[in-house]
Amino acid sequence: MAQESLDSQRSQNYVQRFFGGPPLAVVGRLILLSILVGVILAAIGLDPWNIIELVQRLIEHIWNMGFDTVRWLWRYFLLGAVIVVPIWLLVRLAKAPRGL
Repeated sequence: MAQESLDSQRSQNYVQRFFGGPPLAVVGRLILLSILVGVILAAIGLDPWNIIELVQRLIEHIWNMGFDTVRWLWRYFLLGAVIVVPIWLLVRLAKAPRGL
């Protein structure tokens, strides 16, 4: 019985660690943030169908330009990843629970 409780507690800690907090609280924040971003995007004249159309146009443009665009995107991806990934890793390590 004690082992089951310990396993349940460990899995709950893993879930909270994965989400960065209690799952319902994280989902609630994501919902509120999505609504806020939606209001901002609507204020500048974008809607979901417009975004889908823009993404379709981007994919078509990339397809038409060929692999030069893929190389171009890859270069910018690597350039950004050199900064973004280490910062993300440091933030995750700083927030990691101690003693596990």
